[in-house]
Amino acid sequence: MSIDMFLFLMLAVSILTGLFTEAIKKVLDSLGMKCNANLMSGAVATVLAVCVDAGYIIMTGAALNSKMAVMLIALVLLSWLCAMVGYDKVMQAVTQMKLNKSK
Repeated sequence: MSIDMFLFLMLAVSILTGLFTEAIKKVLDSLGMKCNANLMSGAVATVLAVCVDAGYIIMTGAALNSKMAVMLIALVLLSWLCAMVGYDKVMQAVTQMKLNKSK
């Protein structure tokens, strides 16, 4: 998996997390239930990251090797981080790391 594909998957998880979290909050509100929005968005991001990565592996026929396992763990952690602090802040940090690496 290339870094560009990884970042695309992270963007997809970030967008889907926002949509799913809002949908879940609306359902819970209609049922009169309360939930911690941060914990819920973190859990949603984690589940979606695993599902998106599984979909990528199935669609591309990639083997689940140690490199893919590291990418899955990174996708889960960074997706959770995006859900907690925002996609823009995480992308800014990733861009800064890429620029420092190329120097």
